[in-house]
Amino acid sequence: MLKRTGLALLGAGLMLAAAVPAAAQVAAINKPEARGLLLRPLSLTRVQDLDFGTLIASGLPGSVSINASTGARSTFGGVTALPSGSAQRARFAGGGTAGQQVLVMVVPPSVLTNTDTGDTIDVLAMPLDGSPIRTVASDSTFSVGVGGILSIAANQPEGLYSAEFEVLAQYQ
Repeated sequence: MLKRTGLALLGAGLMLAAAVPAAAQVAAINKPEARGLLLRPLSLTRVQDLDFGTLIASGLPGSVSINASTGARSTFGGVTALPSGSAQRARFAGGGTAGQQVLVMVVPPSVLTNTDTGDTIDVLAMPLDGSPIRTVASDSTFSVGVGGILSIAANQPEGLYSAEFEVLAQYQ
């Protein structure tokens, strides 16, 4: 019986020695790196509101639009624009990490509401001034212009119509 136990221990010792690599067989290790890019928090500040200016509705339906790039106002159908008032696009100033791409999104209201009467004007669109993807400039800034298109009903009741909207920005 001793002989068998001795052989078993000898066999286990040989197996253990074969499992331990020799010091000369150590492989070179490729050294990967770990990294992370820390970005400045995005900021978006309103510079000016979107203003469709002073309008006159008639017995015919029509629309008014503000160009998101230029701020130019156009009317169609039964809507007349008066030169008084300050028709303008909305503008926003953004800040972030230079060279990074930012996705800009507008969440428009569905209507503008006259808070005195409850009457509404449909908002057809609120486009951006160009691509929704912006690249933050070397001075860590970007800008956004927002226009709009309203559908004015025939004989739309007079009054001041307004609504809030959101402009969102996120890194890509």
